[in-house]
Amino acid sequence: MSTRPKPKSPPSNNGESGAELGKTIQRLRKAYNLSLGELSEQSGVAKSIISQIERNETNPTLSTVIRLSRALDTTVDEVLRGDSTSLFIEHQTKSGIPMLESQDGLCRLAIVGPLSLVESFQWYDFHAKPKGVLESEPHPQGTVEHLYIVTGEIEVTAGTEVKVGKQGEAIRFRADVSHKITNTGEGEAHVVMMLALRQVGGSG
Repeated sequence: MSTRPKPKSPPSNNGESGAELGKTIQRLRKAYNLSLGELSEQSGVAKSIISQIERNETNPTLSTVIRLSRALDTTVDEVLRGDSTSLFIEHQTKSGIPMLESQDGLCRLAIVGPLSLVESFQWYDFHAKPKGVLESEPHPQGTVEHLYIVTGEIEVTAGTEVKVGKQGEAIRFRADVSHKITNTGEGEAHVVMMLALRQVGGSG
């Protein structure tokens, strides 16, 4: 475990939001006196990607955010919260919500849950255009995925099993196998998604 001392946070820029991940990463990196190359080496994130994140030119993936936070000896929640002491822990503006896109470009996942809990629980707001497919590798053993279909119709494939769900219905399934969600309806599908991950080495 790193024994690097915590930096004294420099004054925040006026108007800086805790959701502005790029500015926060840059502020912490400079407080630690780290170059882009040094942070890249310690986090395993490409130097070019870190540079793009700091300039707010890209929405980093969840794993990238976690690796950078760990390299800076902090939590994702602390990175996003910054120096705020308000009772409001976090306010992410629309531009600050991390967004993921499927390989076919037809599905979008907004990461709406607290990033500090991603190793235990994950919340997403999922939208898929007709015929859009979101394919996922197996999550940690014991992971259960919960879906609530707000609008549209989807087909969920988990392993070799298939289930179809429609507006107003909920589907829960084991997500520690390869799985995918397909929009089989004629219009856009909107799904609220939550993953409960069982920790490695946990009981049960």
